Amino acid sequence: MFLTRRMIAPLLFGLCGAAVLVGLGVWQLQRMEWKQEILAEIDARIGAATAVLPAAPDQKTDKYMPVTAAGHLTGAEALVLTSTRDDGPGYRVIAVMETDSGRKILVDLGFVAEAAVATPRPAGLLAISGNLHWPDEVDGFTPPPDKGQDIWFARDAAAMAQALGAEPFLLIARTIDPPVEGITPLPVDSSGIANDHLEYAITWFSLAIVWLGMTGLLLWRIRQRAV
Repeated sequence: MFLTRRMIAPLLFGLCGAAVLVGLGVWQLQRMEWKQEILAEIDARIGAATAVLPAAPDQKTDKYMPVTAAGHLTGAEALVLTSTRDDGPGYRVIAVMETDSGRKILVDLGFVAEAAVATPRPAGLLAISGNLHWPDEVDGFTPPPDKGQDIWFARDAAAMAQALGAEPFLLIARTIDPPVEGITPLPVDSSGIANDHLEYAITWFSLAIVWLGMTGLLLWRIRQRAV
């Protein structure tokens, strides 16, 4: 295939555009590796040895720290509207626990089905093992909580703590001893953290192939006109 003067500019434009698209794909692969390292670090934190609940948990240093706490539920709680694949609609139960030392903390006990939400939570002593977390799932589309029924539409540790009079963090239960009837713990894990960079990379590489194909077609048409 010979080049004519009319073909040089489209060829350069096509090659430059493909180079940009390939570069974006490579950048997404690099982002994927970075995200995998972050997820591995989070998994390592989640699975570390269980510690005693810190006196003043810090969001930067203690996020995902595995801890244990013992105490009793005060009866104050917030219900976060959610659903699961197996059980359908229901709520996350965010309850206030008064620990043996007299602290009031928020514990995310887990999921309760809509039909069982009215079942009273136990008033006796509980031992909860789980991970510290500071979820803030609220965005511009989240409705305000229905405080008349204590129903929330996303977890917001700071706002819930203020509403319920507890310390501003959550202990997400992994195990509850004894188990709370009707509640299934929803432990912290990294599966809910998106890592879509491979899909993005494939998209950019695919666009680069399409771009080169369109460039080749354009050059062919220009050559046909010149023959």
